[in-house]
Amino acid sequence: MRWSGQELGVDQVDALPGLARLNNLVRSVQTPEFAGMTFHEVLAKSALNRVPGQSMMPFGWTINPYRGCSHACVYCLDPSTAITMADGRTKSLAEIQIGDEVMGTRAIGRYRTYVQAKVLAKWSSRKAAYRVRLADGTEIIASGDHRFLTERGWKHVTGAMQGASQRPYLTTNNSLVGFGGGRAVPFPPSTSEDYRRGYLTGMIRGDAMMLRRTYARSTGGSYVAHRFRLALADEEALDRTRQYLESFGVPTSTFQFSAATARRREMTAIRTSRARDFDAITALVEWPKQSTEEWDAGYLGGIFDAEGSCSRGALRISNSDETILCAIEAALSRFRIDYVREGQRENGVSSVRVRGGLSARNAFFAVSQPAISRKLAFAGTTVKTLGDLRVVAIEPLGATLDMLDITTSTGDFIANGVVSHNCFARPTHSYLDLDAGDDFDRQIIVKVNVAEVLRKELARPSWRHEPVALGTNTDPYQRAEGRYALMPGIVDELTASGTPFSVLTKGTLLRRDLPKIAAAAEHVPVDLAMSIAIYDPELQQSIEPGTPSTKARLATVTAVRDAGLDCAVFLMPILPYLTDSKAHLDEALRQAKAAGATSVLYTALHLRGAVKPWFMHWLEREHPELVPKYRSMYYGGNAYAPKEYRRWLGQRMQPLIRAHGLARGTEDPVTGGVRSTALRGGRRAAQQRSGAELPLDIAAPSDPGMLF
Repeated sequence: MRWSGQELGVDQVDALPGLARLNNLVRSVQTPEFAGMTFHEVLAKSALNRVPGQSMMPFGWTINPYRGCSHACVYCLDPSTAITMADGRTKSLAEIQIGDEVMGTRAIGRYRTYVQAKVLAKWSSRKAAYRVRLADGTEIIASGDHRFLTERGWKHVTGAMQGASQRPYLTTNNSLVGFGGGRAVPFPPSTSEDYRRGYLTGMIRGDAMMLRRTYARSTGGSYVAHRFRLALADEEALDRTRQYLESFGVPTSTFQFSAATARRREMTAIRTSRARDFDAITALVEWPKQSTEEWDAGYLGGIFDAEGSCSRGALRISNSDETILCAIEAALSRFRIDYVREGQRENGVSSVRVRGGLSARNAFFAVSQPAISRKLAFAGTTVKTLGDLRVVAIEPLGATLDMLDITTSTGDFIANGVVSHNCFARPTHSYLDLDAGDDFDRQIIVKVNVAEVLRKELARPSWRHEPVALGTNTDPYQRAEGRYALMPGIVDELTASGTPFSVLTKGTLLRRDLPKIAAAAEHVPVDLAMSIAIYDPELQQSIEPGTPSTKARLATVTAVRDAGLDCAVFLMPILPYLTDSKAHLDEALRQAKAAGATSVLYTALHLRGAVKPWFMHWLEREHPELVPKYRSMYYGGNAYAPKEYRRWLGQRMQPLIRAHGLARGTEDPVTGGVRSTALRGGRRAAQQRSGAELPLDIAAPSDPGMLF
């Protein structure tokens, strides 16, 4: 086949040491059509994989033309996108490093809460760019695949109502969730002299002691004492003040001002008693005749560090000096940050309170760049959308741009003030030493000669024409199959040799090969099955990002039936407490029947190997209230749901399956669709006769992508 892409050099491939084990590597290639993915084309030595005899798998042979799955989306943002860090500050996406702490969210019941998240992976790609403009002035440049949280759930930047590109997508009827970033205008605190002067004015006038006093000498005469002292519990602000003073030629000494007590933190102070330094500080903090933007930004940062607070989302700066308060109000007005002057208290102190929630608060911090981190953090607060985050335009830029994305421990992050989705980082490909980030989605092993090797293996006299299952590890109809087209050759070889086979897939690309598969069914037993586990659109997109929607897969079931073939639906896995309600299961079976499904098979969720931490990570992010229940069910090395639960699920499912007319007929109920009497092992035959549920292992540790 031909790629209109770029073949990687030896040095680039060597950057992934585990690939050295692929001594049959032909080449590694990237292409804009699959931005962010690398395909490693190998010459396979074998095509048929024997399932170990001790395995619970009810078939003896499988074929896996791919390792890794290109179903998963690659979401991307412009490198200049502002990312909210865990301490409340912002960094550009280009500055973010693996291991950084950023702000994410976690859903608890009906509400979301801001929480700290760790960056687990970062990658780049080139994709067609779109500008998303919001009513508050926020602009975000992203790929069409990127997803944002709206009032109606997660939605891609672009999509379609029907066809292969069908998926939820943004329209001008949507509003994004978050606080927005339209008003944030950062002023780097260390690059502007005016900013430093403004910061020192706010800090020193707000909280320092400056004393010039004449004292009488005991021996007669008098002297003038000069005292400057600034004592703070937050060393970040103290260090910044000391450094800024030094930049203007004013050295200070540091000392312990007060020790920590049960009620108060330790305080450290800086000071100087030199008349020259005192005079220099006095000149530095003089009110300017006409302030600049940089001076006003610095002043807000300094006075906030000195006298500000941010508690429960309310940002206040308090003081009794009317000149200081008026300067605060003038600076806020300059940056169009809404505020209100609160009434004077008995001690003569008044407060200027910033209005507008997190949007205004973050605009204030982006402008003022205060030093004290603890005042900036807002983890633990509820996600509320107070600004006008209506989508007003989605504009194609007409260009392919370099873009970046990250994976976080919560599965999301805050980009330009809105909640942004990312890919899961899950531990896969360990046999090739590929990282625990997104290599499963990005490093795809392709057995380009699989059909040729299969032909030789099927021609051996020892081959007994046992049923072969496709789709038990990686999906044979993932997106990459559209380019490599390996399945037609596999189907041809199995048919020519008289070998029964089954196909289990989530991919709607199956439709391409239906004429060939229908022809094969005239010569060998063939069964097809679509994996459709989740019938709630929001939950499906959350746990299966990048895969075809439930609606698209049901349409593929209909296409299989129109081709004259039976089609089973694998309702696998059923998720305890999420998709096991009678209403959900009844609706799932109704939709499957309406699409033309001839039967339904089901299993409860089971978690093995690398799949378990991946799923539990998702559960902690999306449904933390269920974590204790799942841990009690899948504790330790237990991969399968408890027998009591499986028995209960069977008692719920079997009457529903019969009521919808979706019970299996003469087909083997556990092979994934292959009609075969050659069950491997008496235990399986006994379970089949008793009607017990078999925990079908469609989630091998080497490929958690087929878990759902």
